Amino acid sequence: MKLPRRRFLHLAALAAAIAVLSVTLSGHGAWAQTTRTIKVVVPYPAGGVADTLARLLAEQIDRTQGPTVIIENRPGAGAVIGTEAVARAAPDGNTVLLMPNAFVINPQLRKVDYDARAGFEPICYLTRTPTVIAVNSASPYRTLADLINAARAKPGDVTLASTPGGVSHLAFVMLTRAAGVNMTFVPYPGDAPGINALLGGHVTSVFYSYPAVAAHVNAGKLRPLATASRTRIEPLPDVPTIAESGYKDFESDSWYSWYGLFAPAKTPKERLAQIAGWFTAALHASEIKPKLAVQGHDPVGMCGADFGALVRKQYDEYGRLIREAKIKSE
Repeated sequence: MKLPRRRFLHLAALAAAIAVLSVTLSGHGAWAQTTRTIKVVVPYPAGGVADTLARLLAEQIDRTQGPTVIIENRPGAGAVIGTEAVARAAPDGNTVLLMPNAFVINPQLRKVDYDARAGFEPICYLTRTPTVIAVNSASPYRTLADLINAARAKPGDVTLASTPGGVSHLAFVMLTRAAGVNMTFVPYPGDAPGINALLGGHVTSVFYSYPAVAAHVNAGKLRPLATASRTRIEPLPDVPTIAESGYKDFESDSWYSWYGLFAPAKTPKERLAQIAGWFTAALHASEIKPKLAVQGHDPVGMCGADFGALVRKQYDEYGRLIREAKIKSE
């Protein structure tokens, strides 16, 4: 039956109003209908600290928050490849980056195709972890002094594996300069490959965040020599800090590894806020806290402008260190 024109227009207007109202009441607009899946890009291989943290939080969000969170590992070029991919992603809240301090260090060590300060929206500072120098348990080195003395006796023979462009890379350069020794830095694309190299006897030592070495330390396969933390850490009360070992430049919080969440620039603020809410709820869930503690993660949950201010501050601090120490990318 053909409707009169006036009645047809009235019904069309009513349908449009209902559509607008339903979007408004949803609180999230079209995004809520189309982004039930969020992709977290981890620019390191599977099995590393960033990957493990991302998967732990993703599983919790999947169970309790509604959206599906998938992890995509995009390692390479010291985490630059994955970071660049997120910088180029659409700013719609569907793709985010989970990244440690290397986010603010990489652009100051090598040429990158993104702007760490203007090309991203900082979402949340999730966790922080202390960094640790460790050797194979079969190694003759029992203290940091033993390792340094070996490097002094045979310049270049002692090797240390870590992720290029990470906070441990800077700490390695600072330590070798302070000790006046020549050690060889061996870059690996993530902590898991570097630790496998140490277990296989291919490198002398590693410098990674505590979660990366914790399982192997607890199993007696690795021996921690020192921590780059302000004070001794609870899981390793008998292991001295690097500062205690005679290197006072390490009496600082700058040598912790932190893990943060970033989105492409111009992602709408309401979407950033919703993602922040999902991840902080997962971070502080009662069933997740003990799992984080076992892995050596200290939950932080600093989001929005406060995290952005920290990122800018550390960008400047690390940049100053890199220039003063004339640190170059390996």
